[in-house]
Amino acid sequence: MKKIRVGIIGVGNCFAGLIQGIEYYRKDKKKVPVGLMHLKVGPYDFKDIEFVSAFDVGANKIGRTLDKAVKKSYPD
Repeated sequence: MKKIRVGIIGVGNCFAGLIQGIEYYRKDKKKVPVGLMHLKVGPYDFKDIEFVSAFDVGANKIGRTLDKAVKKSYPD
C-alpha cells in the first residue's frame, strides 16, 4: 500500500504535537495508540504518514531538517 505523503506549511507548535505523537507510537510497537480518535482511516493508519516537505518563514527554521525546525518552535 502507498504511503500518505504530506507537505507542511508552518512548522509550529500544532505541527510539533502531531509529529511527536506519530513518532511516539512508531517507536514503541507494543503500545496501544491510546488517545487517537480513529486507529485507521480506511486502509491507512498513522504509520502510513510520510512527511516529504515543510515550509516556514522563520529565519530560525529555514534550511534546517524537519526535526531541528520543530525544536526551534519552542523558545530556547
